[in-house]
Amino acid sequence: MPRLVAAFVALLASFAPVCRAQTGANVLLIVNAGSQISQEIGEYYQRRRKVPKENLCRIRTVEKETIDRATYEALEGAVRACLDAHPEPQRILYLVTAKGVPLRIEGTAGGKESDAAAVDSELALLYAKRQGDAFAAAGPVNNPFFGQYLLPFDLAKYRFYPTTRLTGYTLSDVRGLIDRSLAARNTGLFVFDLTPGKDGGGDQWMKVAMRALPGDRVKAETTPAVQYDVKNVIGYASWGSNDGQRAADHRRDPSFTWLPGGIATEYVSTDGRTFREPPADWRITTWADKTAYFDGSPQSLTGDFIRQGATGASGHVYEPYLAGTPHPNYLFPAYYGGRNLAESFYLSIPFLSWMNVVVGDPLCSLGKPE
Repeated sequence: MPRLVAAFVALLASFAPVCRAQTGANVLLIVNAGSQISQEIGEYYQRRRKVPKENLCRIRTVEKETIDRATYEALEGAVRACLDAHPEPQRILYLVTAKGVPLRIEGTAGGKESDAAAVDSELALLYAKRQGDAFAAAGPVNNPFFGQYLLPFDLAKYRFYPTTRLTGYTLSDVRGLIDRSLAARNTGLFVFDLTPGKDGGGDQWMKVAMRALPGDRVKAETTPAVQYDVKNVIGYASWGSNDGQRAADHRRDPSFTWLPGGIATEYVSTDGRTFREPPADWRITTWADKTAYFDGSPQSLTGDFIRQGATGASGHVYEPYLAGTPHPNYLFPAYYGGRNLAESFYLSIPFLSWMNVVVGDPLCSLGKPE
């Protein structure tokens, strides 16, 4: 097994130069001209990543997190117009939205055929739509890049734009995220907090990820206890508030010391539901405790990771079901091997046009292991 793991990681690392070669010239930066914070984030990112002026897509839409399908269609049309007007649209590989661009599309039906979605996950389909493809609003679209950890990302082949979001609770949070992405290095611990007894493949995916990473870079909690107070964290996966002990502890913050470039993912249904800042005394709890909900849910929040010092994180605007969450067995080996943040997350997410939101600079890369 160690020899196979070494070969696996070596193959991943062989694609690192391709990812690191991407620059601000490969990003379409989408800001809401009707939102002051969106414009300020856009200006900061454009300067820090040297995004060309023709890659700035200024749309004008409502400054609301939740929108209806008609409002989304108008938003998508504005982004499409930016791509159509770009002098070299084939150069664009990634889309990135700035806080102030709407976050989620409300649905008229629920369940696994829901027509709700994250705005970013829906925008990812724009490449295929510009080629003439059409997609139903209901249900997810299979991600053709999912699990392709041995192949480089090829936009013409996979026909979607990995789309990430520059967001957090405040402008300071987002500027910190951007700064940390530029300082990322391949060092530190990948932390896995398993929850024995949970159904589905969640713990199994974490175990595979642990085996695919160097042993001295892994810290795992395999008992019902919760992993708190870890230093030098570069990656983290857990059940979040779906871990019964974590919910009983009511702790939003696992008290980690994050390294620049650190990313997080949790199997939590609504962790990306909002990026409004909760009251300082709000704590995660259980669904039974309805008096303690924030924005319609008691569950942990992706925005907390950014506030606490992570550089990127995934979340879900509505119920994705466990199968639709990022799979750590693809995410962390890819990120360790040198793929950038956007490709690492989208390689691990099974569906597009679904509930997933990826927070972070798409170009963030750890580079070679130290």
